[in-house]
Amino acid sequence: MDITVGANQFFWSADKWSEFYTNLATTPVERIVMGELVCSKRLPFYQDRIPKAIATLTEAGKEVALTSLALITLLRERKQMAQLAEMGLIVEINDLTALAYLPKGMGFWVGPLVNVYNEGTLAWLASLGAKRICLPPELPIASVKILGTAGTQLGVAVEVWGYGRLPLAISGRCYHARLRDRAKDNCQFACEDDPDGLEIKTLKNQPFMAINGVQTLSKSYACVDHQIELLHEAGIASLRLSPQSKGFSQLSKVFHKRLLGALPAGAIADEVRQLEPNIQLSDGFLTGKSGASWSAD
Repeated sequence: MDITVGANQFFWSADKWSEFYTNLATTPVERIVMGELVCSKRLPFYQDRIPKAIATLTEAGKEVALTSLALITLLRERKQMAQLAEMGLIVEINDLTALAYLPKGMGFWVGPLVNVYNEGTLAWLASLGAKRICLPPELPIASVKILGTAGTQLGVAVEVWGYGRLPLAISGRCYHARLRDRAKDNCQFACEDDPDGLEIKTLKNQPFMAINGVQTLSKSYACVDHQIELLHEAGIASLRLSPQSKGFSQLSKVFHKRLLGALPAGAIADEVRQLEPNIQLSDGFLTGKSGASWSAD
């Protein structure tokens, strides 16, 4: 297995965005998915930085893909999707409507927001030109094994979510804007205040989930530290790491060493907690009783 860095789910300043991808060039990741996944209003803030970031990463030997939005609704978003296919890079779709904007016969990747739950769906996407599919993060290991085998037979690289807050839902409403008593069209980019999402609590003051503009995320960070051997046996081609604002380059290096067998199970979790001591980890969707559970508990 190797490492894919997924599209950044959060809104960072242009300088921070550029620094993140410059640093990735020196890491042992194989490929990077770049672009705007969550909210098209964010894209103009760093859009002019994308060509340079692509050049830096490709010169470092990385494979780069461009992501579609998770929810394509506006005319300008449809135009942006059509333009992605003209940039000469592989496109990763996270909304099936994006398929309509890809030239016939053009290969593509499928992101984790597309519900690939069974072999039939995987085979259908492969027949349309899918070369790489990241499975939805809520699948149990039994399903992952079946889909990993199907992917191998069809020549499709199958990925599993390896690290990061889990993407749970996309809404037409902006939670961050409503929290600040602003309209969605006048959000003033409140989501920039929370570079890794804003944790929310229930009415009983219990930690629950996280919000990121129009997106709902898990509170915990999924981490497959204890399932890497199982995933290898299942024929999984890559682990997908979701960007975070602190220590990501170092974290990717630890994942790489763990994949090589140079570190034991638990080493990734130890590194994560050195970066963020209070972080909550989970791996329950793969092997636990509930999605939020953690093998080491």
